[in-house]
Amino acid sequence: MNKFYRRFFFLILLVLLISGVVIYTTVDINTFRNLTEFKPWSVALAMFAVGVGLFFDGSRLMHLVKISNERITLYEAVQVIFGNYFLALLTPGATGGAVAQLMFLRHAGVPTGKAAVLVIVRTLLSIFFLACCMPLILLHDRGIVPGISNETLMLITLLAFFGIIFIVWGARRGFLDYFVIWLTRKFSFQKRRKIIAFYRDTKSAISLLLKSPRSMLLVFAESGLNLLCIYAVVPCLLLGLGVWDADWYTVMGRMIFLNMLLYFTPTPGGSGVAEGGFVLLFSDTVPAGTVGIIAVCWRLIAEYIPFLIGLYYTLTVFGRDFLNRQLTD
Repeated sequence: MNKFYRRFFFLILLVLLISGVVIYTTVDINTFRNLTEFKPWSVALAMFAVGVGLFFDGSRLMHLVKISNERITLYEAVQVIFGNYFLALLTPGATGGAVAQLMFLRHAGVPTGKAAVLVIVRTLLSIFFLACCMPLILLHDRGIVPGISNETLMLITLLAFFGIIFIVWGARRGFLDYFVIWLTRKFSFQKRRKIIAFYRDTKSAISLLLKSPRSMLLVFAESGLNLLCIYAVVPCLLLGLGVWDADWYTVMGRMIFLNMLLYFTPTPGGSGVAEGGFVLLFSDTVPAGTVGIIAVCWRLIAEYIPFLIGLYYTLTVFGRDFLNRQLTD
């Protein structure tokens, strides 16, 4: 069996195992009663929210490409977005998502250098939006993580925020060039070349961000709308269970907090961490016995269905043999 099929079947087994464990460990005597009150229209509403979020994702990509003086069609933007979901779930730490975006952008005619810069910009904007939200969340939601005070989390958030500002300023002014060269001086030639190439692309991404501030502000707003719409899947599912009086500020805040963590998890697509984190954060909000089921439904609608669509586009455009080469490298 080739590497692609092994990776694919391993992911399916991992998802089924995690989903089964999460549901099994959270089911109780109230589960059936709560599920009989579930309204199917909320699933349609959740899928609509994901669709709107993906629309904003495609729109921001097209605007970014336009800022870089290139052009792609809406259909090509759709391929980039779903390809990102596909390879992100197949690779540790979702690193394959960046590779998929680069592949599809190059296929759409965007030069490799610009494509790499656009991928970095998309990631930076998403992380920066979530970082901007974190202080508002921590000021409202006390004790979001058991055992860690909100003051500690706020300090970490502020350090990360100002660290991003310092990196942008240092890269723009050239101060970080010397640091990167010094840091990599004892690395192997191959590893050093990759790090310096990534740093060079990051500098180009920062230059692109500062090139058209008004256009980039629009892209930043679209990044926020993209993420908020996708995170709205959980409120939609909660409404289907009859939860109308929840603190929606807290619900969305915890979704933002959880997804911020998923950017830095080592598992493929955050599998396991996402479901476990959801159960930890929403056990008191979701009706008794259904938190595990809602966690699995959230992942299915927001991640696994786009993953399957991305699988279709990737195989259609590049073929299975191309994927084998990518997963082997």
